[in-house]
Amino acid sequence: MEHRLLEYFLAVCQELHFTKAAEKLGISQPTLSHQIALLEQRIGTPLFLRLGKKIFISEAGEILYKHTLNAFHELEQAQLAIDELRGLKRGHLRIGCSGNHLLTSSLISFHEAYPGIELSVTELATEETCEGLLSNRLDIGVVFLPIKDEHLQSIPLFHETLQLIVSSRHELFGARSVKLAELQRQPVVLLQPKFLVRQMIDAYCQEAGFSLRPLVEVSTLDSLLELARRGIGGAVLPASYMEQLQDDRVHALEITDPVPGKSIGIVYRKDIYMGAVMSAFIRHLADQLGPSRFS
Repeated sequence: MEHRLLEYFLAVCQELHFTKAAEKLGISQPTLSHQIALLEQRIGTPLFLRLGKKIFISEAGEILYKHTLNAFHELEQAQLAIDELRGLKRGHLRIGCSGNHLLTSSLISFHEAYPGIELSVTELATEETCEGLLSNRLDIGVVFLPIKDEHLQSIPLFHETLQLIVSSRHELFGARSVKLAELQRQPVVLLQPKFLVRQMIDAYCQEAGFSLRPLVEVSTLDSLLELARRGIGGAVLPASYMEQLQDDRVHALEITDPVPGKSIGIVYRKDIYMGAVMSAFIRHLADQLGPSRFS
């Protein structure tokens, strides 16, 4: 079975749309349809079910998809092992992260040490990063722990806490801390529920017997900070994000009684080949983001 046909098949599985998959592959939609029909002919059964304009993966397609992912994963692992023969002069890593601010300085220093290594970082919710690792679309994740999946291994880095960020016009500006219970009486802006920062503050509030009703929900930390700057409401943000900022327009208050917190760590697949590039990057992150980094 040709490698190219399987690449086309994977693209259609991931997009579930022939036109979008064709654009992703850089070929025409009729060409892609013809190649998938050829693959189905060789397999001897339909790989996709077509209902109107929508397509779904058939039972046979699901089986082929699983084994194709594994085959491509093994090829990537072989390439990593071969790359090690050349040392750390080349290679690539695909990284999912629960906040790009966690990696910016580490990426710069790693690139300075190993300029030939390509790094691709995508900001994702923790659950999305884990899905990317399990489907071989990512190599490493930097996420909230713990991770409850027997196929994933984690390495704790540091303990993250949450803070309330207010504008210079806010009544709490200048205060050192705010009690968790006080948040229910404050206008707040939060991340969307899919993010663990939001899930963390919601869980702590629920434990305290109340729930927050945000004025605005957004999907990035930068957007949340801007809302706080403009005085829309107090923003709940990670302390690691705020410590990198020097901005007189906002003020960070510790949230206390209790302090909302959760571990941040590295996560990767247990069965992955731990090549020299990946090992070097993990060691670098541990040095940069270890316990002393945020203490």
